Amino acid sequence: MKHSHLLYIGLAFTLCTASCRKYVEITQEGQRVLELTQDYDGLLNNTNVMLSTYSYLTYSSDDGGMDDANWQNNLVAGTPNANAYTWGEKIITDGTNAEDNDWLAMYRAVYYSNQVITNVMNSKGGTDADKLRIRASALVHRAFYYHTLVNIYASQYDSATAATAPGLPLRLDDLIDGDLTRVSVQTVYNQILADLNAAVNTAELPDVARYTYQASKASAYAMLARTYLNMRNFTAAREAAAKALQLQGTLLNLNNYTSVLTGYPQRHADPEVILLKTASTAYAYPLSNSLKQVFADSATDLRYIVLTRPSTFVNSWANYYTRVFFKTSIANNGYMSGPTVPEMMLIQAECEARAGNTSAAVTVLNNLRKQRYTTAGYTDVTAGNGSEALQLVLRERRKELMNTGIRWFDQRRLQKDGFISTVTRTFKGATYTLAPGSNRYTFPIADKYIYLNPEIQQNPR
Repeated sequence: MKHSHLLYIGLAFTLCTASCRKYVEITQEGQRVLELTQDYDGLLNNTNVMLSTYSYLTYSSDDGGMDDANWQNNLVAGTPNANAYTWGEKIITDGTNAEDNDWLAMYRAVYYSNQVITNVMNSKGGTDADKLRIRASALVHRAFYYHTLVNIYASQYDSATAATAPGLPLRLDDLIDGDLTRVSVQTVYNQILADLNAAVNTAELPDVARYTYQASKASAYAMLARTYLNMRNFTAAREAAAKALQLQGTLLNLNNYTSVLTGYPQRHADPEVILLKTASTAYAYPLSNSLKQVFADSATDLRYIVLTRPSTFVNSWANYYTRVFFKTSIANNGYMSGPTVPEMMLIQAECEARAGNTSAAVTVLNNLRKQRYTTAGYTDVTAGNGSEALQLVLRERRKELMNTGIRWFDQRRLQKDGFISTVTRTFKGATYTLAPGSNRYTFPIADKYIYLNPEIQQNPR
């Protein structure tokens, strides 16, 4: 959205400076300070900042696989993307001056959210209802970013260890300096839940947003569902997912989008998107062999037919053949990492299956699948018990959420169930493995931030 009269803070975001414990550097570009209520609304509508999430973990997950030498030649050894692909000792290897662009982007969004949460109630020119809506929206955004950060740069939530496991530097104010000691994983999760519960209890927050990049009660419930799922509180996750779907439950039928440019909704108006956030990855990222094997029914599964393409479709010069994720073949929507209607259905189905409610789990799953298969090729799936239903759900989850980055989070959390195997990759002649329980499921913090803020504890690798 354009608000030419607003201050858009130019952030050189470093989580540090040499002289003091700053976690942002602010350059004001000749514009007035934030004063009006609409200024704070404008901060949250700055999509250059408030959509960005991650890129590196999309290389780390087992969704993608660059087995072909031609693809690997495009991934330069020693770069962050290559380091993420091979689960390197470090991701950012250029010393104490190099930024981690994922950490930077998400903490920048946290800072914007904190500005709003701290100051909007004292702003001028808006009604109390406007201010409460904007503040609640910022709480949802902050919760999203802290949830994402803690699932990249801290260990997987475990109720037995969360109270002592290092979490994140948890900044909740609008100051640019302060102590950056990592609080516990439990403390981070407590804050996420507090923010989201405050948001859903704010009457002024709309049930459904006008545009998908704006927060709503539906998105707050969706993030509660994600959070509780990671905490293995499956009852609470199921309830939150159901509440999100009650407010926003529209599914698109992929049978209506089987050719290029057939009117698939743009991302800001996509009814399946509950909160728009974007991930970035390689252009037309190749599907791994393990993901292609999940698509055993590729002749009838429209997610394979419509949302992926042969590499020769993407680049006519390619002298190899592989399958690539290419949703831009129907809509220039990029890669999305925020919660969606299908994800909520899958959370609901997973939690029903884990509770032994086999029929309920399969019913939800088939309601989704009917919109994802060719009409002629569709048949209901069945399960004899909750364990069988759970395997069906996780298989559909792998396909539905491919190339969103969520698979990396699933690889972390599903290790406790014994559902994750060792991943092996060969890259430029060397073999790399990622075993369940490996410390490399937690990303290292870039040297720059620790060098300038030595209170930040590094993750073991």
